[in-house]
Amino acid sequence: MGTTQVQLRNTALSSNTINGRREAILITLLVIALVLGIYHETIESIVTIWNRSETYAHGFLIAPFSIYMIWKRRVVLATVKFHPDYMPLLVLVGLGLGWLLASAASVQVIEQYALVAMMPAIVWAMLGFQAFNTIIFPLVYLLFAVPFGEALIPPLIDFTADFTVSALQASGIPVYREGSFFSIPSGNWSVVEACSGVRYLIASVTLGTLYAYLTYHSLSRRLIFIAFSIVVPIIANGLRAYLIVMTGHLSDMRLAVGVDHLIYGWIFFGLVMLLLFWIGSFWREDHLDEVVSVENSSSADQRPPSTPVKSTLGMAGLVVAMAAIWPMYMNYLNNGSGLQQAPEISIADPSGKWETDSIQPSNWVPRYTGSPKQFIGYFHHKNQRVSLYVTYYRNQQQEGKLISSSNTLVTDLSNGWRNVGENERKLSLGTTELSVNQDLLHAATSRLLVWRWYWLIDQETANPYLGKAIQAMNQILGKGDDGAEIIVAAAYEHDPEEAASVLREFVVDMQLIITERLLAVYGRHD
Repeated sequence: MGTTQVQLRNTALSSNTINGRREAILITLLVIALVLGIYHETIESIVTIWNRSETYAHGFLIAPFSIYMIWKRRVVLATVKFHPDYMPLLVLVGLGLGWLLASAASVQVIEQYALVAMMPAIVWAMLGFQAFNTIIFPLVYLLFAVPFGEALIPPLIDFTADFTVSALQASGIPVYREGSFFSIPSGNWSVVEACSGVRYLIASVTLGTLYAYLTYHSLSRRLIFIAFSIVVPIIANGLRAYLIVMTGHLSDMRLAVGVDHLIYGWIFFGLVMLLLFWIGSFWREDHLDEVVSVENSSSADQRPPSTPVKSTLGMAGLVVAMAAIWPMYMNYLNNGSGLQQAPEISIADPSGKWETDSIQPSNWVPRYTGSPKQFIGYFHHKNQRVSLYVTYYRNQQQEGKLISSSNTLVTDLSNGWRNVGENERKLSLGTTELSVNQDLLHAATSRLLVWRWYWLIDQETANPYLGKAIQAMNQILGKGDDGAEIIVAAAYEHDPEEAASVLREFVVDMQLIITERLLAVYGRHD
């Protein structure tokens, strides 16, 4: 009789434990769904990029991969105690603030990372650190769902161009190079975005990280393989570009000069990745199934206790409330900023030194997205000519914002212009100093020196990252998101310093006038 009572009591405890754990998991899933719903615009931006770009189409697979990896850990997870933890609420506050700043500055990728990073923090808060630590990799792997990589394109283009040119020269082929464009005796080549290798790199790191987790136990082996999955595709892409140029050169530009060179590239990349995984398999650490047998438990007290539903629901309310406050405040800022368009901009030199000119010195103009207000003016003083471009944004949206990779000096080669060099330059303007981004633009018969910087209400900078931070603080402080890019350009024949002296004189004379005009435009934003 006593034995029967103990068995009944153990069965009841087991049932309560299972039910309590299931409820905790269901409530956690509901909280995640609610938070994703609150940030639906950020989720929509992620999915839109998945649909639009083949580079990020793998994002659709990240969540299923993570769920599968969590499912594989279910036996271990069943032995872990679930209990709400208040510590990750601080993490959620930091991520929410990061999302707010990114949203105010229109930095979409940071918004997306902040939201996705909330998912592991929510699991930690709802189920506790032990549960979070048990499935930490599948949760962190969700970050690969964020479409990231555009910032890597310029350095990857530079590396690929450096690698290709060096390999060609080592092969005895003479090369003339300007930026990412180079010429060899058989023809002209350029390393563009599609040749940067960013697709190969993203695919390699995403698959390599998953492979490392599933194949190895030790952290050191996992990190080493992930490092190889980063380095190998970068070097392989340089080798791919070199082989394509050599194929075109040796075939008198009949092969590998069109779409087929992209096809060759993917075939080559596939072979490289297969080789990487094959070599990595020699050091694999076969998993032993992590099985915990409940039948071997000596008593019911060894089972993880159930979590009280009341405390779980209380934590759920806190998490949802702390997640919702940031979008609510962002909506408040947007509603308070108004939708007034910026007025027209007019700039002239009141001293009469720099006279306006109706003659356009060149056919080059910068390209901007959205519908900003623009002033384009041509000035001359004696035999010196300067082109001035001022582009003013207000009420910025993702499809039209001041600091964006979509705003470019040169879009393609259709008008014959190419950017052959860029660096930062500091100008001494009396008692102040101004940093500008300097670009060298070349066409068939023309060369331009371009200086550009951002005006952000009460600060000026050439650094786009600092510019984004200033914009975010202006927005949060209620100043609005007004900002402008100022570009001055002058032609030169041989030495860019010929144009630099002209631009320096123009900036010294006109910077204060331009700033006053922009402040006048901003002053009418109420």
